[in-house]
Amino acid sequence: MSVPVLLLEAAGPESRALARAAAATGLAVHAVTDAATLATYPDELRELLAGTLVTDFAKPARARTDITAYGRRIGARALLTVNEYLTEQAARVCADLALPGNDPERACAARNKVVMAAAFEATGVASPRTVTVSSSNELQALVAAGHVVFPCVVKPADGAGSSGVTVATNPEELRQAWHRARAAEVMYGLARDERVLVQDHIPGCEFSVESVTQAGHTTHLCITRKHTSRGRHRVELGHSLPAHLPPAAERALLAQADRAIAAVGARNGATHTELIVTPGGRVTVLEIGARIGAGHIGVLIQHALGINPWRTLWDIALGQPVPAVPAPRGYATVRFLTAPHRGRLVSVAGLPAPSPTVPAVHVRAAVGARVGPATSNSGRLGHVIVTGDHPRTVDDQAEQLLKRITISVDEEGVS
Repeated sequence: MSVPVLLLEAAGPESRALARAAAATGLAVHAVTDAATLATYPDELRELLAGTLVTDFAKPARARTDITAYGRRIGARALLTVNEYLTEQAARVCADLALPGNDPERACAARNKVVMAAAFEATGVASPRTVTVSSSNELQALVAAGHVVFPCVVKPADGAGSSGVTVATNPEELRQAWHRARAAEVMYGLARDERVLVQDHIPGCEFSVESVTQAGHTTHLCITRKHTSRGRHRVELGHSLPAHLPPAAERALLAQADRAIAAVGARNGATHTELIVTPGGRVTVLEIGARIGAGHIGVLIQHALGINPWRTLWDIALGQPVPAVPAPRGYATVRFLTAPHRGRLVSVAGLPAPSPTVPAVHVRAAVGARVGPATSNSGRLGHVIVTGDHPRTVDDQAEQLLKRITISVDEEGVS
């Protein structure tokens, strides 16, 4: 008899990978979603599912009751989510069902950035100086009093995927950034936290630490080097792993990741900790997610480390022993495609053919779609994954492939 498990939201590449991994190991996957998102599920995904619960995530208390009752009815043995907006709900339902999960009382700190900043400060996590702003008048008063240092980073309290995040270099840009942060959308019609964070801008190289924790014991899978855009909007244009760093830098990154993981009460599951290393070597934690890294980081881990992170997450959720992490056997990178300017997409030419060293090539934007320079991760048009034995060879190949890809956008088509 198949073991029933719950997956809070099956839409999205990481969620589908979890569903496939569960089905491949004989688990009976029951997805929890809302009516609008369920309508977008492709047939391939629906065929993987043993059942579906439709609830209203916009009403968290009611959704918690629905999910808990459904979990008890099917005898759920595990619950997972990789959806940023549902990690707090997952922690609370796991507690209700007595399943391995994260601390339900601190799970909000891995979701709401105002709570996160307070948790970091309280536990000694090295993080940017943060001011929380609740109104435009308060923002003006802070600027007038000299409490805002330019450049600064402005972000919504409850955003995800870099949505609504802007780097401001003067008061006028700060005003615009405030409005952009307040306008950032959240999923499922969830109630918005209208507060906005203004943080000191920390220059340096960006990394993330990919980790799994079981019963409070953390294993760091690898460090990822992040390729990001410059200017007002910081979009992730690529990830490469495992990053090869001097031992002292690696120790400093992992030490701060450990502190961040403890600060948000991550006890069972994956965490994705984003950090900056300054030119002087100082490590600062930007934020943490109680989930596996998005942007195909899980796929890169499979290629470079030779482990299946999706199966590992199910093992943790089921309370089963997790195999030791093997030494890296290779290197992998993903590079994202973005539009050169606003308009309607005409064509994407010069894409490489899939091969042993280029295992994935995908364009998600349809010809004729309105596109524009990416201002958040959701604005990326597609991706190319490159793998191999040596970092320099893989990165060079990825750069050469990107140069051969031509994205044509018709400005005349914009109304």
